[in-house]
Amino acid sequence: MKKVLLTLMLAIAGFFAQPAFASDAEDLASLLQDFLANSDKESAHASFWADDLVYSSSAGLRLGKADIMAGFEPEGEEDGGEETPEVVYSGEEVDVRLYGNTAVIAFKLVGTPTNESTDTDVMYFYNTGTFLKRDGIWQVVAWQATRIPPQ
Repeated sequence: MKKVLLTLMLAIAGFFAQPAFASDAEDLASLLQDFLANSDKESAHASFWADDLVYSSSAGLRLGKADIMAGFEPEGEEDGGEETPEVVYSGEEVDVRLYGNTAVIAFKLVGTPTNESTDTDVMYFYNTGTFLKRDGIWQVVAWQATRIPPQ
């Protein structure tokens, strides 16, 4: 009887735990798409990357959050207007895998030039990000980007 009761309790606990995971998966997919849509903004990077980030770029560079943030203009030096970014990014084939307070997202990054007169073609990358949920907030602690060669 104790085994049956324990099995039933574990099944019920598992049933109620699933919506939390589904919600986390949806939250992460949304977080990724929001970040990609706003990747030209410093504030998007400030909240997306964890302070202890390790980023391996498609160019073979190893970066941390401080390196990424240093690429933005210092406060007060912006031209004041909303500039259209040269490339806009989106994610396709998004695969979110949850492991408790850790998640791995693998997806195809699509970089689309915004200026038709540019020689730049649409760019594709495979990206994999490892997220940790700390104090209720998901942030990226590791990122790998691999350029997909033009076909």
